Amino acid sequence: MGTLVDRIDRSRGYFIALAMCLLASTANQASFLHAQNAAKGGEPSFEVTSALGRKLYSLPDDDSVTTARTKLAADPKNVALVLALSKAEAGRRQYREAVATCTKGLSAAPNDADLYVERGHRELGLRKFSPALQDLKRATEIAPGNLDAHYHLGLAHYFLGEFSAAAASFEAARTLAKNNDSLIDCSNWLYVSLRRAGQEASANEALARITSEVKNTEPHLYFYLRLLHFYQGKLTETEMLSPPPAKPDDVEAELSFNTVSYGVGNWHLYHHETPQAMSLFNEVVKGQAWNSWGFIGSEVELVRPKK
Repeated sequence: MGTLVDRIDRSRGYFIALAMCLLASTANQASFLHAQNAAKGGEPSFEVTSALGRKLYSLPDDDSVTTARTKLAADPKNVALVLALSKAEAGRRQYREAVATCTKGLSAAPNDADLYVERGHRELGLRKFSPALQDLKRATEIAPGNLDAHYHLGLAHYFLGEFSAAAASFEAARTLAKNNDSLIDCSNWLYVSLRRAGQEASANEALARITSEVKNTEPHLYFYLRLLHFYQGKLTETEMLSPPPAKPDDVEAELSFNTVSYGVGNWHLYHHETPQAMSLFNEVVKGQAWNSWGFIGSEVELVRPKK
């Protein structure tokens, strides 16, 4: 994943609108998904069972997947085409398929850092944090200047609860940032990693580069920028939080809700306000965007043993 837009989880592709109700039971959710996708000419595929016991599903192939698959079949050792298919599959939440695609690509190009980053990224979505860690470490060894490798390695450490190591990876990524979008993205995760590691002074220093002149270009980073302003005390919790999306097919609203609710919940955690944090996390995991970092982070915290 060589660009920032790629790294932000292909959110416009990932959070494809589904006209579905936010159903409480796994059985009802699966039934609804089958009905919706059958109407579209395809069936969802089981991807992973969450740590909370919820079965998570992909979406059926769309034109981007079939086109990418056809192109790769004609040139199976072309790394660019392998990456294109993996990203198209991930855009349909086909994370197991994306991992398999990358694995095949690595058999032909075993030293390609981008393939390790891509596979590690999708392993994170599948909650396979330890395999992701190994892939992403390998990517940083092959390509020390690859920002995405360090960034996703930071996420692997973070979801494993290795907060000091996560902070080191996000600091390495931020050092490689060449624009405000990367600065915002890396600074958010660097700050929260340091706070979770108990390094409050260093965390506050990490906020110093987020001045009033720092603006986002990538729309989805507006959520992270607002969280950074919240950490700086420029915005209140009331100003940050919004109700859950009124419509289940409101892609932007769900992404914003997950990102902000997780960030504010995390803030409550390192202020030793666990009940408030758990309440916010529980709201996030009711949604459908199971591959978003806010969803994964909320899920991890809900099952992580409490001290």
